[in-house]
Amino acid sequence: MKKALIVGATGFGGLGLIEILLRHPGIEIKQLVARKDVGVPVSAVFPHLRGFCDMVVDAPERIDFANVDIAFFSTPDRAGMTMINDFRDKGIPVIDFSGDFRFRSTDEYGVYARNKGMADGHLAADVIGEAVYGLPEIYADEIRSAKIVGNPGCFAICMILGLLPAVAGGIVDASTIVCDGKTGVSGAGKNPGEANFYPQRYENVNTYREGRHQHLVEVENILNREGSSPVKVFFVPQIVPLNRGIMITAYAPAKAGINTAKAASLYRDYYMGKPFVVITDTSPATTDVRGSNRCEIRPMVDERTGTLFVTAVIDNLVKGQSGNAVQNANLILGLDETLGLNVPAFYP
Repeated sequence: MKKALIVGATGFGGLGLIEILLRHPGIEIKQLVARKDVGVPVSAVFPHLRGFCDMVVDAPERIDFANVDIAFFSTPDRAGMTMINDFRDKGIPVIDFSGDFRFRSTDEYGVYARNKGMADGHLAADVIGEAVYGLPEIYADEIRSAKIVGNPGCFAICMILGLLPAVAGGIVDASTIVCDGKTGVSGAGKNPGEANFYPQRYENVNTYREGRHQHLVEVENILNREGSSPVKVFFVPQIVPLNRGIMITAYAPAKAGINTAKAASLYRDYYMGKPFVVITDTSPATTDVRGSNRCEIRPMVDERTGTLFVTAVIDNLVKGQSGNAVQNANLILGLDETLGLNVPAFYP
């Protein structure tokens, strides 16, 4: 049984890891670490874990590095870059949930950081080039041998999986793709701030960071790295009164001769053998994937306007976060990538 360390165990990301690893047949939790709720059982923070996981939360200063096979950093931006060398020097693979290691250069990181209004200097610039972008559907081979994996952003996972077959297959006739995305409130984390208090979120929808969302940087990086021609994405995110879930809808002119049947066939071929991507002929809903590690995608062509329209949905806390991280861990540890993850969505 492989041993996992979770740093940032009392946030939504850490909780998602705990819930998945409790049912995982090949990985068990060795230690839970956080800056908050130190010295109390994690089940006192999340009462639904009582009797399932009652491990006491330790402070970061008490991390036990012995016999750790994989470490998860479910931590805010800039935390992972301050800890990475302690793990790297001991040969412990790390999967980081923040944007610290999603990029190949400090210049790319700087754009991301400035879009979030953060300092753009990277505190582990000497190792950023070693990190692998943690999207198993595209980079499984690199992930298997990686020591540092940058778990993608939730919007980024949904957009990349939804758009990459079209871009790589060359079926869109545009240098700019228009995309909008809707996300639930849990995407803001356990401490979401005043804008997401219940009275201000209930029956309210709004856009934010229009054209400059931080995940846009990684989306364009991957589309242009793997695509057949350069593209830009104009992305407008929206927050909607859901607990969890992401839906993206993307639009681009289809090349002549491309219809829905051809687009769907291309998408199915592209994701053949990818266990968590489902291509559907009907409109996917966030409830279709809630609580699962699946991404459901519907490509279609509106023949009247010649527009390719792509809808993709994920659970932002599972495929968009902890589930994708465990999928990466399975690959690093030489396990079947579906272990602990092959469960249906919960409904209703």
